[in-house]
Amino acid sequence: MVAGVIPPNAPVAVAGVRVGTACAGIRRTDRDDIALFELASGTTCAAVFTRNAFCAAPVIAARRHLQHGAARYLLVNSGNANAGTGERGLADALATCAIVARLGGCAAEQVLPFSTGVIGQRLPLERFCDAVPRAFAGLHADGWAAAATAIMTTDTVAKAKSITVSVKAEPVTVTGIAKGAGMIRPDMATMLCFLATDAWVAADVLPKLLAAAVEASFNRITVDGDTSTNDACLVAATGQASAARVTAVNSEAGAALQAALSEVCGFLAEAIVRDGEGASKFIRVLVDGGRNEGECLAVAYAVAQSPLVKTALFACDANWGRILAAVGRVGRDDLDIHKVRVALNGVRIVEGGGRAADYCEEAGQAAVRSSDIAIHISLGVGTARAQVLTCDLSFDYVRINAEYRT
Repeated sequence: MVAGVIPPNAPVAVAGVRVGTACAGIRRTDRDDIALFELASGTTCAAVFTRNAFCAAPVIAARRHLQHGAARYLLVNSGNANAGTGERGLADALATCAIVARLGGCAAEQVLPFSTGVIGQRLPLERFCDAVPRAFAGLHADGWAAAATAIMTTDTVAKAKSITVSVKAEPVTVTGIAKGAGMIRPDMATMLCFLATDAWVAADVLPKLLAAAVEASFNRITVDGDTSTNDACLVAATGQASAARVTAVNSEAGAALQAALSEVCGFLAEAIVRDGEGASKFIRVLVDGGRNEGECLAVAYAVAQSPLVKTALFACDANWGRILAAVGRVGRDDLDIHKVRVALNGVRIVEGGGRAADYCEEAGQAAVRSSDIAIHISLGVGTARAQVLTCDLSFDYVRINAEYRT
């Protein structure tokens, strides 16, 4: 059972972007596993990457190539992370860029590589030589849905979202696809996300819009507390809607595009959690009444990443003692437990330092039988608030990860 998986939005084409896919047979042969994005000349790109010290070779290459600007192609493969592969892995990532550059008539530095899959194995370059030309042959504006499937690993569904907003009285499209189901934790999680808009966005503004959208979405989710070596989230602004010019973050146009990017990223982040490996319950941990957001986030993550809390909820057990224990181990010496209140799906469970006087186990059990569970924790010492999205921890999570390389 999946935690209320969100079906993918039908992705809308973005002027200035063409997408092609192909099956290289990197790890499986029953579907495409390479996606190629062609970006119109003049497209501006911004990206955020994993903060894991063992970042993958394509992350190193993409970071370097982004510094050259003027990206023309994105090459994404699933099935092989090209991580933990040393200098040979970096050479392989650059070799895939060269393959694309020859076919696309651009410099290799104008190609950004992305990989996801098994760590510690070299890329099978000969398969790229065969598959990339087929991806080029299939380039078309409506290739987003196929790409959303091609980049999947342990995902059970593709993840896509498009919205249209008005920027300076001109309709602007924002489309995004993402993959991710396990090794999900802030600092980007084990996810790849590709966003595009036809708005024109100044080069110094786009990174700020992306960072704000990511911080409130992909950096507020966790499945298992593990960060990955390959995480990346990229946005491309093609400028094809030439009248929709965003020259400042703090402008009406900037606010409109920021809201659109945040909505798309928020949708995709929730879709990742709902599709968490083996997940049967979607859990929203809201902490308010803190002195600052950092305090609230620390409490939210302590609860969201507690294996004891997650397994109890998988079993439909309203074990509120585990929630209290997680809150208490955050390390705040000044935490006043008598001010802490906890509710599960609106059922008040804890207040005044212990079980609420009117709480009964039957109500708690009924609350956690739902596939969507809200844990509301109030610290009672301030006005700050924060939210983290997570899921339960099931037998299937262990099975999926135990069998991942077999």
